[in-house]
Amino acid sequence: MKKQLYILLLIFQISFAQSAFEKGNQLYQKENYSEAINRYESVLANGQQSAELYFNLGNCYYKLHKVAPAIYNYEKALQLNPNDSEIQTNLDFARKMAVDDIKIIPKVGFDKLISDFTSSYRYDTWAWIAVAFAFVFLAFFVGYYFSPTAFKKRIYFSGMFLVLIVIIISVFSGMFEKNRLATEKTAIVFAETAPVKGEPKASSPETILLHEGTKVYILERIANWKKVQLTDETTGWISDEAIKELN
Repeated sequence: MKKQLYILLLIFQISFAQSAFEKGNQLYQKENYSEAINRYESVLANGQQSAELYFNLGNCYYKLHKVAPAIYNYEKALQLNPNDSEIQTNLDFARKMAVDDIKIIPKVGFDKLISDFTSSYRYDTWAWIAVAFAFVFLAFFVGYYFSPTAFKKRIYFSGMFLVLIVIIISVFSGMFEKNRLATEKTAIVFAETAPVKGEPKASSPETILLHEGTKVYILERIANWKKVQLTDETTGWISDEAIKELN
């Protein structure tokens, strides 16, 4: 009885989320962006999320010229679908509305190559790739086992070997990407202005003033302060209330 109740509740949540999402799309088409946001946010509050949902939210906030929420939601969409060029394009447009123009120091080296490769998919997508190729490996094994000739056995064995390499790469890529997302904490500045301090206290001198929409990397936490790093590798302490974490 309890399992049936959970199933019914799950079905209700999914149908509610789908209805609210479609209603949000209709409101967006009518240029009623504020109401569309309310509908989309109700889907998130219901525990449902998707790249399309965050993308639509980003579009609504962009139309309303709300820089920080637009960038935040585009970033969330990109986390779920890293290869979507449309999301990246809209994110770039939203970033142009931000006041801060901080230099980006590119990362180099072997770690950069690994990170670029693994971040091409989310860790759960890498897991599904590994599962899919596991079935391919099984098919090659069956072909190898039942092949009547040595030539065909060699072909199937070679295929098994290549597929096994793909499985191993997929598994390790997924593990690397999951670990990267767990350790690399990012956030968007939501306050209109946010002073970055030299120390985690209000009386500390201000080293730089950030504005809404700027992306920061969280390095450390002390009470209601966070030590952050900018894309130009500048570091400092910012109030917890001034930013919203992406992870």
